[in-house]
Amino acid sequence: MIQIYGVPGYGSTISELMLTLAGVRYSFINVDGYDKPGPAREQLEKLNPLCQVPTLVLENGTVMTESAAVALMLLDDHPGLAPAPGTPERNRFLRLLVWMVANVYPTFTYADYPERWAPGAPAQLRESTGRYRETLYRWLEQQVEATPWMFGQDISLLDCYLPVMRRWTPHAAWFAQHTPKLNAIADAVCALPELQTVLRANRIL
Repeated sequence: MIQIYGVPGYGSTISELMLTLAGVRYSFINVDGYDKPGPAREQLEKLNPLCQVPTLVLENGTVMTESAAVALMLLDDHPGLAPAPGTPERNRFLRLLVWMVANVYPTFTYADYPERWAPGAPAQLRESTGRYRETLYRWLEQQVEATPWMFGQDISLLDCYLPVMRRWTPHAAWFAQHTPKLNAIADAVCALPELQTVLRANRIL
């Protein structure tokens, strides 16, 4: 069984949703406190020296990190969770999957721990990255043409990002006002019966 090292409500939630949507069983190991010295960090550091969540240990013992890599791994056995290869939608799926982790994620890396990167002006760094994140979400809103899911009538693994990121800054009220299509997709994910247990365990519901 796959093991996920993570923290409820953190980025590991996205991988939990993906695995659950694919029907893949896993066990969850809570490493709350991994971001400061202590037992949780020591436990995670043995597997992933970068001390990031999620960190997955696959059934063959391989360590897997990065939510986009987890998505691509799952598509090998569950191809229906993305648009079909060779279609324009598949190209958009791949682009937006990588765009999400290459653009949106770093704003949290710097804003969550601004004292590490700008010890002389942590509040300014948090504010500027927050404003930039909002521009990124507004851009993503313009890329969404279909409903109820990002690529039309079929859910994809990319949809799993939205209910989790909506929980983070700038929070749900901002999404409802400024990115209604993204907000509607997040609502649709939250309504799926098979995801209720995971969403509640991660305080999304």
